[in-house]
Amino acid sequence: MVKTIIDLLSSWLIPLIIITTLAFGIIKKIPVYETFIEGSKDGLKVAVDIIPYLIAIIVAVSMFRASGAIELAQQALGGILETLKIPVDVLPVMVVRSLSGSAVLGIFSDIANQFGPDSYITKLTAIMVGSSETTFYVLAVYFGAVGIKKFRHALLAGILADIIGIIAAIVVARWLFL
Repeated sequence: MVKTIIDLLSSWLIPLIIITTLAFGIIKKIPVYETFIEGSKDGLKVAVDIIPYLIAIIVAVSMFRASGAIELAQQALGGILETLKIPVDVLPVMVVRSLSGSAVLGIFSDIANQFGPDSYITKLTAIMVGSSETTFYVLAVYFGAVGIKKFRHALLAGILADIIGIIAAIVVARWLFL
């Protein structure tokens, strides 16, 4: 019964939202098509404005991965992580997650292939990926698109949230899987 209701909702929810939006616009005498076109124009302008920021983030992440900085960080922080009983191989996820979602998914894929899908390290990495945000990406792309230049407090809050997310992921993974 519940599955039938969920299947019905998932089939009709999006069309229902579209029909409701159109009906609301018509009832309120809003020029729906013209408003849609104006929104599309604005969206295209934002997309064009975002391109330089996207390129900058992609180049930065590529340079970070190709330079060997991740391996150096693993060597430098390996002892501390081992003392805290945190697998050294999750360090790239901790660092890159704040920069790029697609890059961290590539790292996650490498970890899952190397250690297997049911390993503790893969489960920990999966929780970390879901427990943090691409802070620098958001700041560069979205803040850049709307012209916000001073984002000091947003950066601090984002980094703090990422650190809390990583700590929470470690605690939850230990609690569930060790």
